[in-house]
Amino acid sequence: MALLDFILGRPLASSEDQQERIGSFAGVSVFGLDALSSAAYGPEAALTILIPLGLAGVGLGIPITVAVSAILVIVYFSYRQTIAAYPQGAGSYTVAKQNLGKHAGLGAAVALMVDYTLNVAVGISAGIGALVSAFPALQPHTLVLCLTVLALLAFMNLRGLREAGLAFMPPTYLFIGCLMLVCLIGIVKTILSGGHPQPLAELPSPPPPQTTISLWLFLKAFAAGCTAMTGVEAVSNGVPVFKEPAVKSARLTLTFIVAILIILLLGIAYLVSAYQITATEPGSANYQSILSLVTAAVAGRGVFYYVTMVAVLLVLCLSANTSFADFPRVCRTVSIDGFLPSSFGVRGRRLVYTQGIVLLTALAGILLFVFNGVTDRLIPLFAVGAFLAFTLSQAGMVMHWLKSQEPNAYLSAIINGVGAFATGVTLLIVIVTKFAEGAWIVLIVLPLLFLIMQAIEWHYRDVAEEIAISGPISLREPSPLIAVVPLDHLNSVSARALQTAFAVTKKVHVVHVEHEDSEEDFAGDWNKYVKPAIKQSRLPAPEVVVLKSPYRQVVAPTLDYIWKLERENPDNSIVVLIPQLVESHWYYSFLHNQRAAILRTVLLLKGRNRILIMDVPWHLNCQLKVRGRHRMEPWDRAPAWLDR
Repeated sequence: MALLDFILGRPLASSEDQQERIGSFAGVSVFGLDALSSAAYGPEAALTILIPLGLAGVGLGIPITVAVSAILVIVYFSYRQTIAAYPQGAGSYTVAKQNLGKHAGLGAAVALMVDYTLNVAVGISAGIGALVSAFPALQPHTLVLCLTVLALLAFMNLRGLREAGLAFMPPTYLFIGCLMLVCLIGIVKTILSGGHPQPLAELPSPPPPQTTISLWLFLKAFAAGCTAMTGVEAVSNGVPVFKEPAVKSARLTLTFIVAILIILLLGIAYLVSAYQITATEPGSANYQSILSLVTAAVAGRGVFYYVTMVAVLLVLCLSANTSFADFPRVCRTVSIDGFLPSSFGVRGRRLVYTQGIVLLTALAGILLFVFNGVTDRLIPLFAVGAFLAFTLSQAGMVMHWLKSQEPNAYLSAIINGVGAFATGVTLLIVIVTKFAEGAWIVLIVLPLLFLIMQAIEWHYRDVAEEIAISGPISLREPSPLIAVVPLDHLNSVSARALQTAFAVTKKVHVVHVEHEDSEEDFAGDWNKYVKPAIKQSRLPAPEVVVLKSPYRQVVAPTLDYIWKLERENPDNSIVVLIPQLVESHWYYSFLHNQRAAILRTVLLLKGRNRILIMDVPWHLNCQLKVRGRHRMEPWDRAPAWLDR
């Protein structure tokens, strides 16, 4: 336990929850890294689609960014209202469930979970991809580096949300400061040069135009640019983790995130147009990211350039932290309604939802392993889950305001209605334009996860109906129990099991399985060591059953006898007492056979309600300390019934 305290920190009591809450500035690094990091790949995703236009594609960067920013503003105002209306941290799931129905809520939850999982895999691989591009010698170790970053993120979040926020604040604000400075310097230079600044570093030549501008190409670029909006909903899911007043703190954090993101997106788009920067083909020998080209053009390739690139690399890798903050909370909320195992709603030693963090780590690790750490093709799939959650959430808020009696409810409904329409149209555009590029995968995964989680809820509902009581419980005189004690050998463990059986009932069946090649005389030992003790104690003689096992099986004949005893005694319950050695150290358990565990497992899985199971433990660490000080009794000569 001391080692675990050193690694993860001491356990936190529930009463310490207030101390673990975060402020608005820390909230940016906890909930904003996903959205802010999209400034690094959102504009590039759009400009990459426009490469066939050559230099003409540069001019479309600003209108596409303006359109994305406009939707971002609409979503911002919509989620401000969601935060105020659902301060318990509802997010898209609860809003949609309460206002549109259970299935709409579940759809929003599934969309968010898929989006968060993709974000972890893609964010980490994008960051490591940038590192590998700078240092090609690391290329063979891409997967190991990705998994290392994933493990680091999981470790930091297992230590607590507050510690993760404080740890990630320096790289977050370094990233913001560097890019803001790049935009400011570039805009000033552009103005002073009359709109024609000279780049301080050589830029790649624009490719020759291969096609002309079309509505389809514009929509594809717009859909790619919409990846810059993923993660905006994160704050609304985590309102309860903010310091009081939580709503005000959460709204302030959301304002910081959206304002910074819009400034960066518009600034980068403006500089791309001013410096006539075109995207380079991903994967090509002369590939450079848009941020690398913009920073080099504005500030040259000096110390500031490398500091900025390091900040970009760190934020890309750490952008997955938004998912680690929100994914477990979504799982917790969903589990309360029975769509996931209830254990997802239990907070761990550091007041975080440990199982959600572990599940997200496992899912992202599988994606990284399958794609060998290169998951660029998953980037366009972000928007499907994100915009589905956006649309369902805003549509739910419209219904919320229409049913509300609050002042200005209709104005709020209009704001959310505009948000639902805008994000819904964008979702359709993303699905249509990205369908052939992999969006069809998400359209299969989403319904599949929906059905799995629905099946979990059905199971919980069936269990609840079966064990529910409709009135005062009925207690009657219990029928006598029949005890079954399986014994391999006669020893101290056997004696304790027999003693326990007689304490439970006077009807005891001792079952021994005998092999044809066994050298042990169980019947003789019974008559010599047990019978006199039973007679002296004036206990009723148990029924001793010796089962022949020509195929050297032990568990199967024992189970057959228990089933037979149950059938022949329909009015009695059968209690099976299982003697069990408990070693002083876990690794000693491998020195013994596992018949006790197998017998217990099969009885649990295939037994009926009339079969009870009772463990009779014998703790070796206690007994071994005193054996050197007393003479061993005859029954001590064999270790236990499961030693062979």
